[in-house]
Amino acid sequence: MHADPHSPARRIVADLRDDITAGRLPAGAKLPSVRDLADRYSVSRSTASKALILLKTEGLVSTRHGSGAYVREPYPVRRLGPDRYARSRWQVTVVEAYENEHADAAATRQQGHQTQEISLVEADEHVAAALGLQPGTIVYERARVMTRDSVPTHTMTSYYRVEDVEGTPLVDPSPGIAGPGGGFQVLADRGLPPQEITEDLNARVPTADETLLLELPPGEAVVEVRRTTRTAEGRAIEYARGVHAASRFMWSYTFAVPD
Repeated sequence: MHADPHSPARRIVADLRDDITAGRLPAGAKLPSVRDLADRYSVSRSTASKALILLKTEGLVSTRHGSGAYVREPYPVRRLGPDRYARSRWQVTVVEAYENEHADAAATRQQGHQTQEISLVEADEHVAAALGLQPGTIVYERARVMTRDSVPTHTMTSYYRVEDVEGTPLVDPSPGIAGPGGGFQVLADRGLPPQEITEDLNARVPTADETLLLELPPGEAVVEVRRTTRTAEGRAIEYARGVHAASRFMWSYTFAVPD
């Protein structure tokens, strides 16, 4: 059964949503209390409370215990496209982000950072298929949590053949990018220069662990990215899985229409 879009709670949600998107209720502004909303719309307090819960579920507001509901502060959006893999950017840790997803949005520069956890694990069927190995083969797993200006934005976990990365900065657990040039430069220095990347993206509901790790508000989705990186000869040299907070990124591609 679908919720009635004309129900009193939905009417309150629609009005407050319009106020937020139009800027009449700016980021950080306190919303009317449950009592005030109940009086304004001539509804019960439980109906007014339900409206605020729905807005929180949409990710538009956050609540503070004993204080009330506030318009959620937006976080700059980073646009992702093929250019982020350009060789000239392999060692760049400062990224450009925008105040919203629109093309004319104001830009800001943010400092990126990452944690690093290195393990030897058995390749599951997806890792094995991507790297051309038998399931159960021991591979290096390199798990990172990425931040921008200390705010977690996404995770990235990469898998490599042991012989490709043994003894390199890619298996050094020190935080930050691998070596002075980043992971792709490490592979290039090993005679395995990245040339081709395949990415598959899908949006989904986050797990409880992902919600905590990425500090996601209620209702926020994640975008999972699965990446396979190959040399010019077609040899797979990395398989990676990333989980991105949906509101902190947008994907942007320009390409010719295929025949």
